[in-house]
Amino acid sequence: MDKVFIEGLEIEALIGIYDWERRIRQPLLFDLEMTFDNRVPAASDDIAKTLDYKAVSKRLIDYVSASDFGLVETLAERCAALVIEEFNVEWLRLKLSKPGAVRGARAVGVIIERTRAR
Repeated sequence: MDKVFIEGLEIEALIGIYDWERRIRQPLLFDLEMTFDNRVPAASDDIAKTLDYKAVSKRLIDYVSASDFGLVETLAERCAALVIEEFNVEWLRLKLSKPGAVRGARAVGVIIERTRAR
């Protein structure tokens, strides 16, 4: 199966469990891989038949920017569910990174894989 990807999507959000984190917006980085049969849009050269990565990115930016979660785990689950449901994706891999959260580490976060429930 083909995959559409979004790499390094940076979105600022209110995220974290500590008091100081609840007062600031922090950058988060998203990497997504989503299965999609690219033969149909390739045959027609029609963007309406694609998994539009710009539309997925915009929807995630809107959702994450307005969110207010304590855990990156919760945010990752909600984002995965949103993409699967709203964009009719069968499978996705989502990496959510929180840069600078741990001294000495470039980033920490979670990687999840989810499939559409049948």
